[in-house]
Formats: sequence, C-alpha cells, structure tokens
Amino acid sequence: MAKKTSAKVAKKAAAKRGAAKPTLLSGGNPQIAKGDGDAPVQAYIAAMPGWKRDIGQQLDALVVHTVPGVRKAVKWNSPFYGAPDQDGWFLSYHCFAKYVKVTFFRGTSLRPIPSGESKQKGVRYLDIHEGALNEAQFVNWVQQASRLPGERL
Repeated sequence: MAKKTSAKVAKKAAAKRGAAKPTLLSGGNPQIAKGDGDAPVQAYIAAMPGWKRDIGQQLDALVVHTVPGVRKAVKWNSPFYGAPDQDGWFLSYHCFAKYVKVTFFRGTSLRPIPSGESKQKGVRYLDIHEGALNEAQFVNWVQQASRLPGERL
C-alpha cells in the first residue's frame, strides 16, 4: 500500500511541476531555460504576459513565413532566430514592461535603419508597443537581416 501512495504522490508532484507557470523577470520577461529549436521558443511565447504573447506569436509566424527553415533557440531568456544556411543570429526579442524590444544584430545594414539606437556597433532596435507592429516593414527587415552574416554569440 505504501508503494501505491508514494507513486500517487510522485505523480501529483510531477503534474504540479509541469503545470507551474514560468517565472517572469523584471519587466515581465519570461524566464525560460536555454535550448535549441522551436520548443523552447514556443515555451517562451506561451509565457509572454498579456498582449505581448500575441506580438510574440505574430513575430514568430512572420519570421517562419519569411525565412523557410529558420533556426531557433532561446538564450539569455530571449528567442533568437538564425538563417538556416549560416552560423549566428540575425534577430532576437525580449519583453519589457510596456513593449517588446526586437534586436536586429546587423541593424545598421538594414534600409531604412530601425529607429532604436544601441551602444553596440551595428545593432539596432525596434520597440513594439501594443497594437503598433508594422508587419510590412518588419518582414522587409527580416528578409534583409536573414541575408546578412549572423552574429555569433
């Protein structure tokens, strides 16, 4: 009888751990374990709070549609996207309290240049506030960025 009870307890504890919500870091950024592939990226998107989840789903769908075979990973609690035939990464994003920040690692090579300046040479940012994504411009930048050499991190 003790074996059945301990098995039940272990099963309930495992189910509870699986259903646990991810921790949100400062600004509401999900804390997701690093990993390669689509699964960790989808876990990150699922954990994005509120309207930001819709932005995450939209960004992911646009990148996947624009760059067939795109490589994905989660590093430093942010999704990363890389061209299928290159090393390195061309884009990442991260949740902040009032917006989602998209990082174009070779952003100064894009035309027009994304408006968000960086202290890092070549990097440019796009801050997306609720309901404010210009899909056509984003897709254009993704097309350009995916053809540039990826950033090795």
